Amino acid sequence: MGRNSGRKKSGFKNKKEDPTGLPKVKRQLTQFLDSHYGEEFAVKQLIKKLSLRDATAKKSLDEALQELVASGSISKSPRNLYSSAADPEFIIGEVDFVNARFAFIIPEDQEKKENDILVKEADLKTALDGDKVRVMILPHKGRGNKREGKVLEITERNRDEFVGRVEISPRFAFVVPDFKKMHQDIFVKKSDLIGAQHNQKVVVKLTDWKEGDKSPTGKIIRVLGEAGDHEVEIHSIMAEFGLPFEYPEESIAEADAIPDSIPPRELEKRRDFRAVDTFTIDPADAKDFDDAISFRYLKNGNMEIGVHIADVSHYVTPKSIMEKEAYDRATSVYLVDRTIPMLPERLSNGLCSLRPNEDKLTFSCVFEIDNEAQVKDFWIGRTVIHSDRRFSYEEAQENMDQGKGEFADELIKINTLAKKLRKERFRKGAINFETVEVKFKLDEKGTPVGLLIKERKDVHKLIEEFMLLANKTVAEFIYDKNKGKSTFVYRIHDYPDLEKLNTFANFARKFGHDLKISDEKKVANSLNKLMDEIVGKPEQNVLEQLAIRSMAKAKYTTEPKLHFGLAFPHYTHFTSPIRRYPDLMVHRLLQHYLDGGKPPENQAWEEKCVHASEREKRASDAERASIKYKQVEYMKLAEVKDYEGIVTGITEWGVYVEITETKCEGMVRVQDMTDDYYDFDEKNMRLIGSKNKKIITLGDKVMVRVTRTDIDRRTIDLEFVNDDK
Repeated sequence: MGRNSGRKKSGFKNKKEDPTGLPKVKRQLTQFLDSHYGEEFAVKQLIKKLSLRDATAKKSLDEALQELVASGSISKSPRNLYSSAADPEFIIGEVDFVNARFAFIIPEDQEKKENDILVKEADLKTALDGDKVRVMILPHKGRGNKREGKVLEITERNRDEFVGRVEISPRFAFVVPDFKKMHQDIFVKKSDLIGAQHNQKVVVKLTDWKEGDKSPTGKIIRVLGEAGDHEVEIHSIMAEFGLPFEYPEESIAEADAIPDSIPPRELEKRRDFRAVDTFTIDPADAKDFDDAISFRYLKNGNMEIGVHIADVSHYVTPKSIMEKEAYDRATSVYLVDRTIPMLPERLSNGLCSLRPNEDKLTFSCVFEIDNEAQVKDFWIGRTVIHSDRRFSYEEAQENMDQGKGEFADELIKINTLAKKLRKERFRKGAINFETVEVKFKLDEKGTPVGLLIKERKDVHKLIEEFMLLANKTVAEFIYDKNKGKSTFVYRIHDYPDLEKLNTFANFARKFGHDLKISDEKKVANSLNKLMDEIVGKPEQNVLEQLAIRSMAKAKYTTEPKLHFGLAFPHYTHFTSPIRRYPDLMVHRLLQHYLDGGKPPENQAWEEKCVHASEREKRASDAERASIKYKQVEYMKLAEVKDYEGIVTGITEWGVYVEITETKCEGMVRVQDMTDDYYDFDEKNMRLIGSKNKKIITLGDKVMVRVTRTDIDRRTIDLEFVNDDK
């Protein structure tokens, strides 16, 4: 069983208090009134609240009140009621409801991000995770010197719909939410069940939550089906993250009305690449080909390499129904078994997809490159292409490896250039994050029957390198036109937080890896050295994931700041407009400036950037949730045995362990660790046994066994084998 190390230890004596108890009462009184800022109390109430039972203590209270009023530390009203005289601070922030007992409020003010405010559950005023709230920061500090506060009002609800499992009793029903940060069940009247049966998965909408009520009230708006069924669980994830189930009919009709043929007058406006060797390289199961590569030698001995991107902006015009839907979705979402597209299939898999042997409209970045991969010149503009070949990654890699087959020589040459571009990028400080990607093999019912680790080969890096070059070139081209004053959409990535980086460095050190973070300029080189060292080792996935978490989050903005991870002074997203709305924004602004247009007003574009960044996070969270669901299901069906794992996280309530074989993460609950009482050492992120002094810390290699899987909450419970920890 665990407990926090902040409790009072036996063997230590308190300092001797004043015989009258006056200093102690003054301290208690001030803290109590400060923590109840805005409330007034009579003397009798204070005696009760402070648990003052004997005459001496009550006399000390009278003296304390007089002295504190005289000094201005507390206030006294004409009705002889006492209150705090402190001058509290007020902030607006977002609720992070970490567990059922308390939440943290993350300040909206960027400068105060490091000062999250702890709010106890009783002081949240029905606020839920993700809500925007106005908080009063209490004048005193709580345990661990943590700033505490009280929610005064909810300024914006983050969500009012939840997915969960309905439980029906004879007189009433309630929904147990799947969302881990929703800690209250939702009461539902039996008249609002709309036919839902006991234990089915449903979507429930909150309708009322009066202050003081233990649970909110809601009504069921959609019945998803039987819990545990693959289709139901995937639909649950879609509903949980607010993802659309279908494409609106009017948007599909608008797409279907676009003619297949390209008008001759449109071709006349564009640079013609139809006679140049061109091909696409994509996953074998892909249908939306949004980029193609063209290659030819120039008379001066250099090469011309074209990066051709589907011209979605030609088909999706401002104020159209498709535009409204694309903006709202902002990105395609990739779940374990399906894609939820940003654009209707008619466009994503048809008109805009750069399919072979068809004329296609594109927006291109064309480079003149020498044998040393130096860009001698470039051109940006609208084009028309005719792809000669559609490669899967495997087919293109095979042609490169064997040195024969269609476009083998071109692929080998482009790959040689890509390697030089990559080497130069790393030389300038780019970070090499080669993350392990897990993919499940699913049977016809969606049940995971196998697990694959996706391997990144030269052909993947080839495509990546030229997409990076095109994105960087477009961003720098616009920035240089007007010294950064032209409104544009950039993809930025700030310097990492040194505190997070230091925590990661300490974690890496447990595996024998030394990370130098004292010099900002050496951080990238040190991280790259680490990434090379861990390839193929058990700790690879854990360290890669933690390294990424220690970095700042990339986002879209109109501010022309750097991209730290890529070591580019300016960067954008230009190469995937079929699946990302910001790329469509970039295409429109780019053509506007190529036509000689003046910079548009900035604010509207910045708001679109914020929206796109939020939608990107939602898509990423949904993708992770679908993977986690399959991991839980996979471990539920897996052989019962002992697994080797690595400790990836420590909290006062549990130890997170990643199973090395399956890359699945589960938790050993502290309450289930019966060999000793364990204290949580927050500063050093470790648990310490009270009697045996056993230490559990980040990076420890352990043996675990699966004890329970919960599909609803997507959690895996573990236990240490033989109490080795």
